[in-house]
Amino acid sequence: MHIVIAQMSHETNTFSPVVSDLARFSPGGSGNPMEGDAVKDVFRGTASCMGGYLAVAEATGADITIPVVAGAPPSGPVEDHAYEYIAAKIVQAAADGCDALFLDLHGAMVTRTVEDGEGELLRCIRQVNPDVPIAVALDMHANLYDDIVGLSTVIAGYHTYPHIDMYETAELAGRILVDHIQKGVMPTMAWGNNPMLPHIMRQGTDDLPNRALQERAMEMEREGALAVSLFTGFPHADISQAGLSVVVATDNDPDLAVKLRDELLDQAWIDRERFVYRLEPLEVSVTRAKQLGDQPSSDGPVLILDHYDNTASGGTMDTTNVLAEVLKQGIDDVAFCGIFDPEAVECLYSSGVGSEVTVPLGGRLPMPALRRQSRPLEVSGRVKCLTDGRFETSIAMGRGLMTDMGKTAVLSVGSVDIMVISRHFEPVDPGCFRSVGIEPTERRFLMLKSRIHYRVGFRDLAREVVECAGLGVCTSDYSEISFENVRRPIYPLDEIKMRN
Repeated sequence: MHIVIAQMSHETNTFSPVVSDLARFSPGGSGNPMEGDAVKDVFRGTASCMGGYLAVAEATGADITIPVVAGAPPSGPVEDHAYEYIAAKIVQAAADGCDALFLDLHGAMVTRTVEDGEGELLRCIRQVNPDVPIAVALDMHANLYDDIVGLSTVIAGYHTYPHIDMYETAELAGRILVDHIQKGVMPTMAWGNNPMLPHIMRQGTDDLPNRALQERAMEMEREGALAVSLFTGFPHADISQAGLSVVVATDNDPDLAVKLRDELLDQAWIDRERFVYRLEPLEVSVTRAKQLGDQPSSDGPVLILDHYDNTASGGTMDTTNVLAEVLKQGIDDVAFCGIFDPEAVECLYSSGVGSEVTVPLGGRLPMPALRRQSRPLEVSGRVKCLTDGRFETSIAMGRGLMTDMGKTAVLSVGSVDIMVISRHFEPVDPGCFRSVGIEPTERRFLMLKSRIHYRVGFRDLAREVVECAGLGVCTSDYSEISFENVRRPIYPLDEIKMRN
């Protein structure tokens, strides 16, 4: 058997000003994405979709071709040249011929000219190889379209957020496809969506209602469905089909697929109000964090979340509002990861460890989608540490992969240690602090630009978590962004009492 395995993964925040060019899809932030046999050594055994696909393919003894592995941190719409380069690699591999195609996609890729990047890829594949069986692994934040489902053989989506079942999701999709080829299993899929945009901060699978919905989806799989995927959707995409959807795959049982799909869609609609995030003013949140930190405790740090500016949702990672409020209120003993500011990093590098510097931090990327803008925050402090910003991920999400923050500096402003980085990433692994000599368990406060993924690495370290509504294109306040293309009416932008 000859199996082609490829990745084209991007969660597109259409409100983000961060450019999604080809370099963003490369391992070091420059050049081209990875490809070829060398990729196997990078991903084999890792907690990733590519790791899961490789395990299935290698277990069959298949010949494996990897035309491209292109994954980028969430950001603005993908530049056409980047999309065309990546898609062409996959389409050519399909045209050259194979027995199966394993695709690690995301489900929320938007390009400068195409709303449904994954559907367009599948259309192109079907033009050159209409009959090849295709397995697709999708992120829980996928925004589904007809072509993603209709042109795939089988789809499986993550059941967890934070995403700690990427390996298992791809393993499931790949195994179903192999059984289709070798044992005659006939994946039959039904899909549908609800007119609702669940807030990201209410999508965690530690929390209701998503916890119960995902548990029921997994129960359906144990009861005999091949794959049951409830996608909470990615709401920071101003596209027609953004929102919650369900796809169910059964073994040649279309009636069961429809029945299970409708059960999940109906329950999600009943629970729609529980997917709405309630806001708290920034100064109130920071004051509450300070009060919690002042209470005697040996149970770990208080975690301050700057969740409006999360790289893993397309944030610029350079807004300064929450940091400014933390400094204004005089909070002590804080370790903060971090501010994306390559220009400041170069300044700190040229000054050297031990130097006293005054530097403007962040606020450099304009955000045209927002009325409010962040400004550079001028701070004075001492350069505490300089590193290459690389460390191996040890947590369940991405275990075994290398995290690359780019050139990194730590600037100590009083007792506040600020990590300044030169590559976008989400701080989900305590290793980000340890790689620069900070032991996170020994600080009174940790501050992260994160939303939900932080829970994998930091939830068990922190005694309290305070969510701070700062500023950024990942805002949980839908009134701060303009939806012009999403289908209407849609909840909670519109009051809807009944679905169509």
